[in-house]
Amino acid sequence: MELISHFIDGKLYSDKNCRKGKVFNPATGEQIADVELASKDIVKMAVKNSLQAFDKWSKTTPITRARIFSKYKDLLVKNMNELAELVSKQHGKTIPDAKGSIQRGIEVVEYVTGITSSLKGEHSSNVGTNVDSHTLRQPLGVCAGITPFNFPAMVPMWMFPVAIACGNTFVLKPSEKDPSCPLKLAELAIEAGFPPGVLNCVNGDKESVDALLEDKDVQAISFVGSTPIAEYVYHTGTKNNKRIQALGGAKNHMVIMPDADVEKTTDAIIGSAFGSAGERCMAISVAVCVGKETNNKIKKSLLEKTSKLNVGPYTDEKTDFGPLSSEAHYKKVLGYIDSGEKEGAKLLTDGRNFKKQGYENGYFVGPTIFDEVKPEMKIYKEEIFGPVLSMMTTKKYEDALKLVNDHELGNGAAVFTKSGNIAKHFTENAKIGMIGVNVPIPVPVAYHSFGGWKRSLFGDHSIHGPDGVRFYTKLKTATITWNEDNAGPEFTIPVLS
Repeated sequence: MELISHFIDGKLYSDKNCRKGKVFNPATGEQIADVELASKDIVKMAVKNSLQAFDKWSKTTPITRARIFSKYKDLLVKNMNELAELVSKQHGKTIPDAKGSIQRGIEVVEYVTGITSSLKGEHSSNVGTNVDSHTLRQPLGVCAGITPFNFPAMVPMWMFPVAIACGNTFVLKPSEKDPSCPLKLAELAIEAGFPPGVLNCVNGDKESVDALLEDKDVQAISFVGSTPIAEYVYHTGTKNNKRIQALGGAKNHMVIMPDADVEKTTDAIIGSAFGSAGERCMAISVAVCVGKETNNKIKKSLLEKTSKLNVGPYTDEKTDFGPLSSEAHYKKVLGYIDSGEKEGAKLLTDGRNFKKQGYENGYFVGPTIFDEVKPEMKIYKEEIFGPVLSMMTTKKYEDALKLVNDHELGNGAAVFTKSGNIAKHFTENAKIGMIGVNVPIPVPVAYHSFGGWKRSLFGDHSIHGPDGVRFYTKLKTATITWNEDNAGPEFTIPVLS
């Protein structure tokens, strides 16, 4: 049985006496590895190592960091197939889906190769007589990231490249359910030229999370996961005087106007609701049809097209989406479907009894569609994180917008329409962090920032892009005057590498 350990000080590190977790192939339900779960002492060791590396790394020039990230990007592209295989084997998503998510992470690496521009401050001349003022953005110290199981490559790369490019060092705590890809990312960082300790990776569970939240040497923590845990991380971290960005869950609506193109809208729903088995915080999980006729058209098209979806293992090139990531989550999603049926939603397609020949023990759930969903139902109020779509119908656009705005989660939302007026109104008035107009999954590109509103984000900063740079740096303002009588002694300007 393979044993997956940690990555500390530029090399794999194993603690033979630690607790261990199990890693499964979700397509078969078979255990494929053990993973070491770091104790508080191991976390402390990783943090101390990153702290030791910080002083020298923070003094490297931004252009030096950018050049190393350029080499890192090339290595990520070169190793794309291996990285995707690691993701798919332990998470279950298809190879094309895995590669797409890795590419999204690489785009953040590409963004930080231009970190020199992002770290430039502002300058004002003559704020007073012979007085100038300028600002600097300086690194915080040791930063940490706690990342989820659904994107074991992409989400870590939304965090540590920005933090490290800004001059910080970083301790990554990935999900213990699919830990191999993050370790490979750390190994490639050393190959690219990052000094040992600049990026450490510790595997673990709640004990590791709490150790990071409480460690006085950790200055900032980024988190992506469910809303209850995001709120816990935010309050615990800020209580310990840390800067926190904690991204939580989502219940993303798609408002479908009567003038929307039925075929294009249906394809968008299928891709966003069922792609990656619905295990993504930007999945469309609620389709709000404006008018009964709109509902009937979309519903007819959905039922026809979802019947042709191929659910299976990632090793089958014909697979449209794979299994859920774990047995526990599989049972949780089935429980949501049971709840929806019990509360009176109309079950149009039922994925609970889906079985794949040869993979009967895999965690597969087929595409599931509910109609006549009501706001008080559990399947509407909570994030399901599976291939389950809720359909609702309103009489008018204003009622659909109210549904979007009244929900406690505000990660993403989309409107499908041919009306510029509706598109503009929805963009400006939806109380949501990320908006799509005829775009079902409005994930911002790397040089913009990703983040929701309401209980989808705890903290003042979104992730990656300009807001990521602001999160991982602290602002300093200098006010300076020079007079002939205080020119000071001559000295030699040091040569910076």
